[in-house]
Amino acid sequence: MKQYVQQSKVPEVTLVFWFIKILATTLGETGGDAVSMSLNLGYAISSFIFIGIFVVAVIAQISAKTFHPLLYWFVVIATTTAGTTMADFADRSLGIGYPGGASLLFLLLMASLAVWYWSTGSISVSTVVSPKVETFYWVSILFSQTLGTALGDWMADTNGLGYEGGALVFSVGLAVIGAAYFWTNISRTALFWAAFILTRPLGATLGDLLDKPLANGGLAFSRFYATAILAAVILACIAFLPQRAGSHAGELDATRS
Repeated sequence: MKQYVQQSKVPEVTLVFWFIKILATTLGETGGDAVSMSLNLGYAISSFIFIGIFVVAVIAQISAKTFHPLLYWFVVIATTTAGTTMADFADRSLGIGYPGGASLLFLLLMASLAVWYWSTGSISVSTVVSPKVETFYWVSILFSQTLGTALGDWMADTNGLGYEGGALVFSVGLAVIGAAYFWTNISRTALFWAAFILTRPLGATLGDLLDKPLANGGLAFSRFYATAILAAVILACIAFLPQRAGSHAGELDATRS
C-alpha cells in the first residue's frame, strides 16, 4: 500500500479561513435581520427562504468537482443567515426562550455529529472528500451556526453584557481555544468544532452591535448597508487572500497505482 492525497472541496483551516468565517457570521446576522425584521417577513417565512437558498447552495457545492472558494463561502453565508432566523424562531416564536433554544440546538448539533461519527468513524474536517461526508459536514455546520446565534443572543440580551461585552467574552473564548491548539494535545477536531461554534456568536454580537438601535446598545447602521459592506469585504478577501483546498491522506493499493 502507498499513500495518496485526496483533495477536499473545503479550504485549509488557516487564519484566513477564520477571518472570513467571522465576517460571514457577522453578515449572517445583519442579513438575516434585514429580511426577517427590516422587511417584516418574520422568522418563519425568512427561515423558509434561507433554508431553500441553503439547500440549493449545498447541492451546487456537493455537485462541484473541485474546490471553489466563492461557492464554499456562499454556502457558509447561507448557513449563517438561515441560522439567524432559525435561532430567532426557536428562541422567540416557539416561546422556549434563549436557554431552551440553545439547549435544543445543542442537542441537534450533537446528534448530527454523532450520526456522522457513527457512519464514517470520524468528524474531522480533513475527511470531507466525498458527497456523503460533505452532506454530514454541511448539516452539522447549519446546526452549529444556529446554535451560535442562540448563544450570542443569550449572552448579549440576558446577562447584562451588551453587544460589546458579549463579543469580548466570545473573543476570549476563541483565544483560549487558540492557546489550546498551540500548547496542548487536545483533539484538533474537538478544537475545530469548538472554534467553529464560538465564531458564530462572536459574529452575531458584532452584527447586532452594528444594526441594533442606539437605545438597545447598537450603532443603528442600516442592516442592508452593513450587509452590503460585509459582503464586499468578504469578496475582496476571497479575491486577494489565496485559499487552497484541504487534503486528506489515504491509502492506495500498489496494484492500482
